[in-house]
This record gives sequence, structure tokens and C-alpha cells, in this order.
Amino acid sequence: MKGLNGLARAPIVPVLAPRITLRPPRRPLHSKPPFRLTQPSLPLYPRLSRRTATDLSTSRPEQIEDVRSTASRLKNLFLGTSIALFLTLTYLYITDTRASIHRYVSVPLLRLLYADAEDAHEAGTRYLKALYTFGLHPRERGNQDATGDLSVEVFGHKLDNPIGTSAGIDKGAEIPDALLAIGPAVVEVGGATPLPQEGNPKPRVFRIPSQNALINRYGLNSPGAAVLATRLRQRVREFAYSVGLGLDEEAERKVLDGEAGVPPGSLVSGKLMAVQVAKNKSTPDADIEAVKRDYVVCVNELAKYADIIVVNVSSPNTPGLRDLQRVEPLTNILTGVVNAAKQTQRKSKPAVMVKVSPDEDSEEQVSGICDAVWESGVDGIIVGNTTKRRPDLGPKGHVMQNDEANLLLEQGGYSGPELFERTVALVKRYRKTLDEGSKSQPAPAPSPPKFDSQKPAETDPETLLSPAQLDDSTKRDEARLKPLTAEAEEASKQPLIQLPEHNSLFSSDSSSETATAGLSASHHVEQGKIPTPAPAPSLEAPSHKEKVIFATGGITNGKQALDVLNAGASVAMVYTALVYGGVGTVSRIKEEIREEIGSQQALVKRR
Repeated sequence: MKGLNGLARAPIVPVLAPRITLRPPRRPLHSKPPFRLTQPSLPLYPRLSRRTATDLSTSRPEQIEDVRSTASRLKNLFLGTSIALFLTLTYLYITDTRASIHRYVSVPLLRLLYADAEDAHEAGTRYLKALYTFGLHPRERGNQDATGDLSVEVFGHKLDNPIGTSAGIDKGAEIPDALLAIGPAVVEVGGATPLPQEGNPKPRVFRIPSQNALINRYGLNSPGAAVLATRLRQRVREFAYSVGLGLDEEAERKVLDGEAGVPPGSLVSGKLMAVQVAKNKSTPDADIEAVKRDYVVCVNELAKYADIIVVNVSSPNTPGLRDLQRVEPLTNILTGVVNAAKQTQRKSKPAVMVKVSPDEDSEEQVSGICDAVWESGVDGIIVGNTTKRRPDLGPKGHVMQNDEANLLLEQGGYSGPELFERTVALVKRYRKTLDEGSKSQPAPAPSPPKFDSQKPAETDPETLLSPAQLDDSTKRDEARLKPLTAEAEEASKQPLIQLPEHNSLFSSDSSSETATAGLSASHHVEQGKIPTPAPAPSLEAPSHKEKVIFATGGITNGKQALDVLNAGASVAMVYTALVYGGVGTVSRIKEEIREEIGSQQALVKRR
């Protein structure tokens, strides 16, 4: 066979490769199997199945996820606890009257948001009412009055403290409970007129911030006695429901008759609520019978919801009203009010007080008012109201800003710290004149003698009480006009409230103009446990008993409160101080009273 080049080509013979058979190498009989890298977990768990091994290989990511979930839950728990703790502490702080935010933030903020003083007042009332509805209202925490160190006896009731709030703070009886919660023992609402009236045109309230003073000419704006009665009735029924007595008329009757163990007005043991009444502006001042009828209508509507009825004849913004403070018309009006109060449809009857002007301060005027009080059977006087006079504001040489100086020219009643000295002087004069009795009434039982706080007492305090005073509570019904049955007469001879013995707190002589160390012994009881509340005692005061004085006008701190209390008042009331100082004012004043008493007692001991 030739190729392409003509040469012979050798035949192609296929070559077959030898077949190689791969066999696993032999191993010794007892040798171990070789180590395999493909399944590292099998040597650790030789008896586990392949599926189990696969599960184990994927378990680590799930564990990591569980750890992350646990950490997240712990983080959320810590965050939630922190938020809850913060909100709780914030709630406790904001709702405590002692919190400085109420004085230094809330009050300035209201003044900033509402240029008109009346608008600011109404906004404050709305806010306080809403907060009370949801339980977020400021209240005095810690029950500071539980020791009884500031307690006083008024109209047969042992009050927690001698501080009250004046009418005007709550004209429409919308927030009495919220006011009671901030610490006073007496809250006055109103005044109420028989028919609704708008009062004077706006603007009618003016601030004098540099003096913490106000000028107002409200003109006794009122929604009317019927509206106030409706609100107070609903309040009583809601209270009855809250203590398990029901929500109907019978439940209301039980509360008003004292079956709930609280005074029927305040609904709080150790506190009283006063309701102020007045005449309508349209009622002619010369028609005394018509004027008296106005007051009686208000009493008939409101008396059963009040512990005290206050007759306002001293507003400077109702023309002719202060003329009713003359002896004859005042006696006639007060007699009508007292008789109407005695007809109140409940077991206990409200006490009656008359609110008098600081401007009627002549000897003849003071004496005439006191005679009218004795002749009519009124139980006491609230000394002080706003004044038409304009006091000298600030120290000598002080120059007021032009805008504030112009406000002094506004018509209306002035209220502020500058009234304080006049209030103290008036209380002393009324105390002295009332204690002398009247031409037709015997003088009241003498008060316990006082001793100078600047020297140690020379008499055992336990001997300061006369037997006549100790038995006074058992003889309270002797002067009642209506005869009593034998059973009622026997029951009436029981003491109204079992009071502890009187304190030996110091007080200065009534003629002293200086601050004193403590409250009069006749107005204090010993520290101790307050007895379990009993059904509300009768507030009726026989005409021979010592008349009670409340004082209002310029009281802004604890030292001033002590001054008016030792001048002869049983309760010191605040108004303007609360407007400028906020809801913590009452707590602050009470704490200052305690500090003043403590410092004066320490001074006496050192001497």
C-alpha cells in the first residue's frame, strides 16, 4: 500500500490498553475506619440518624434568634417600666399642691394666655373642673392635718385647720370638691341671687401684678339660686351613690340628715362649705321687705346643701347694697334669713353669718352691725370684703408703672395684701364689741384668759377652761324658740363632739399689734387622733353663745393668718393670695403657721 508520496505504508495495527481494575485496598482485620471530613458531626454522635444531624446543623441560628427575642423583650420591659415610673412620679408631682409648678408655671402661664383677668379665672375653673373629673386634680397629699395641731372648733364641728377660701373663687358652685381637696377647712361658694343676673359689663376685673392685687366690679354675676341648688343636689346624690346609699331622693335625705357621717354641705369630715346669698340688683333697696324676700328665696333653695349661709350685704359693686348694713334694715333682713334657715328640711340646720364691709368702720357702724347680729340671732360675722378705698401701694417713694397706676382709677373693689392691717384692726374691734353683747342680750361666756407669749406661762393650761365653757355644748338647746319633746331634750344634752383637751399654744394679749406665737387657746384642741366621724351635729347656735368671726382681706402668709386668728377670728380666709399663688397657697400658709408656732415656742423655751 502506497502513500501519498508513493512510498509503501506499513499497515496500522490497533494497540489495546491493558484493563486496570481499581479495588479498595485491603486493611488489617482490626484496623479503624479512615477519618472522613464530609460528616464531622457523626463521630461525636455515632448513633444519630442523618436527619438528626441535619437538624443539629441548623439549630444555632434559631438559638441566636431566641436570644435576640429575649433581649428585645427585656429592653421593652425596661423601657415600659421606665415610662410607667416616670408617668407615675409626674402624676404624683403635678397633683400635689406643694409642687412649685403650680405657683411658678401654671399661674404665669394663665396670665400669659389670657390677658383679661376674668377670662383667666374662668379658664382656671374649667381646667380644675376637668382635672377633678378624671382624678388628675391637685390635692393636698400626706394628710398633714391628721395630727390635729391646727384644728379649731366652729359651730360644733372640729375643723382640720383654720384656713378657708372666700366667695368669688367659685361663684357658680362648680368646683367645691376640687377646692376642698387643696387643703382649706372652709370653702365659700357663690354668691347666689334669686334670679340669674349678668353683673356689670366687661372688662370688670383688673390685675395689679406688682402688688399681687386685684380690682373687680363683677356686680354679683350669678347663674341664679336654682342653678346652684341643682348642682349641689347632684353633688350630694353622687356622693350618696359613692358610699352605697343609692342615687335617689331617699339617698339624698340620708346624706343631708347625717347618716353618711359627714357634714351635709362639705361632705368631708373636718370641713365645712358655706354658700353666700345676695339680692338681685333690680330689687329696690328702699323696699326692705322685697330685699328680705330675695335673701329668703335663696335660703329656701340652698340652705339644705350648706353648712353655713353667708348673707352678703357688703359688695361695693351693687349700688345701695352697703346701705343695708344700717341697724334697722340689717336686723330685719338677718331675722328673716335666720328664721328661714331654721326651717331647713334636714335634721341639722345651717349656721348663718353676715359678711360686712371693711369700709363701714366707724364706732357707730361697728356697734350697729353687732347689735343687729345679736338681735337677729345670727351666728357670726365675716369681717372684710373688697374696699372702695385705694390704699398706698408699696413702700414710701415707690413709683408704680403708669398702666398699673391708671388701673387704680377703675371703679370697683380693691383686694390685696395692703388690706391686711385694716383686717386685723377690724377683727379686734368686732371681737371686742361682740363679746360685750348688746343692749337686749347678755354678754357671752368669757373666753379663757390669755398670757403673753414672750414669757413663760404662770398658770397651768388645764386650769384655763371654766366649768361654764365645758358644759356649753350640753346647754346649746336652751335658747331654742321651739319646744322640744322629752326624748329630744334628753338627747340634746349630749355633747356635740367629744373633743380632746385644749392645747397650751401661746397667744399674745388681744391689744398687741405684733405677731403672736400661736392660736388662742379657745380655738385649739390638743394634738391627737380625730374621733370616728359621727352624724353631722346641729349647727344651730343659741343667741347667748360667743359669736364666731371669719376674717378675709389681705391674708397672704402664715404669720398674717396667725395675726388675725389671735385677734379673735376662728378662720382666716384667702382670695387674692390664691389667685396669684395658685392651688398650693393653702398648703403653704398652713406650713408657715406651723413653722411660726414652732419658732415662737422655741423662743419662749430659750427665755
